[in-house]
Amino acid sequence: MKHRHVQTRNELRSVAIDDIIDRGGLVDWLDLRDKTEADPGVAQKVLRVCEAHCADPYAQRYHFWRHYARKVLA
Repeated sequence: MKHRHVQTRNELRSVAIDDIIDRGGLVDWLDLRDKTEADPGVAQKVLRVCEAHCADPYAQRYHFWRHYARKVLA
């Protein structure tokens, strides 16, 4: 799936991460997982994006990714 704000180079901006989490499918999530594990900076961005959405108890995708980012950073 083509996502808004995704850069052509390897750097992911926070808005791109937000779009991938919100609208992405399994393939997109697997790519984000790989980038999160490979780069602690991406994991930090994922955590920041998710923290902004986790006040909503129904934002399950963001809760999932927040827990995952915390695990990667631990």
